[in-house]
Amino acid sequence: MKKTLLLMLLLASIGCYSQNDTIKNWALKGKASLNFSQSYFSNWTAGGENSLTAVAKYTMDANYKKGRHSWTNWFDLAYGYNLIGKSKAIKTEDKIEVLSSYNYDLRKNWALSAVLSFKSQFAKGYDYGKDSTNNISGFMSPAYIDLGPGITYKPSNHFTANFSPITPRWIVVMDQNLANQGAFGLKPADTLNGAVRNAKKVKSAFGAKLLMVLSYEVAKNVNLATKLELFSDYLDKPQNIDVNWQVLVELKVNSWLNVNLSTELIYDDDVILKDANDIPLGPRTQFKQLLMLGIGYSF
Repeated sequence: MKKTLLLMLLLASIGCYSQNDTIKNWALKGKASLNFSQSYFSNWTAGGENSLTAVAKYTMDANYKKGRHSWTNWFDLAYGYNLIGKSKAIKTEDKIEVLSSYNYDLRKNWALSAVLSFKSQFAKGYDYGKDSTNNISGFMSPAYIDLGPGITYKPSNHFTANFSPITPRWIVVMDQNLANQGAFGLKPADTLNGAVRNAKKVKSAFGAKLLMVLSYEVAKNVNLATKLELFSDYLDKPQNIDVNWQVLVELKVNSWLNVNLSTELIYDDDVILKDANDIPLGPRTQFKQLLMLGIGYSF
């Protein structure tokens, strides 16, 4: 628990040591925030459990522009836990996401591009409903790395679309136990003469990727940001599209207080869910939603 609090405080404090600066040809901006939801009961005859959810978030843009060349970088870090009564804290948010894009302007609104994306998490994750001792994920387990050339369309500062028809993807599972189980689409371990041969920790895919990002003020002090990623693996069931769709709605109360509603929808054809008896159910649509009050610092 001490490590959890330290990590959350570290994320929230990073922005305090960053500067809203414009080095020659560079533009830097970001935001650090602590977000909370809480319930408290005392002698409440209808029943209820005290609870506290806390999530630390840090986002940053570092963009370079000179002539027809530009390089955009986006970092999104988040970590949070939920504590209900006297039970063990349960992780509710854990994200490391980096997106980097080099662009060469061709004509108005269009550019040649090369896009690198990286996704992983900070800490181990568990299926608390079935087994809170054996992790089902962890740092670099998985990690998704995409790198592909393509073309970018940017008609305004609010919307960007990138299509990469040739995109290698690497799925990394550094936890050998998870790799041996065949987690996240890896080939599981096999046996030879009674001995277990460890599975490979990296799986490669090759396909096409579409990335769309939209961010604008829908009403006074109400901001909407959404990012949609679609990936089709040419080599394995290309008709089954992997989807990652994130939405954040932020209502600004004042310069430092806000209300956040975030959702994330994931469909990954390689991720097989299991029931309570560990019987495979096949791929399923994953969905997460958080509504929280936040204290933020922008720079």
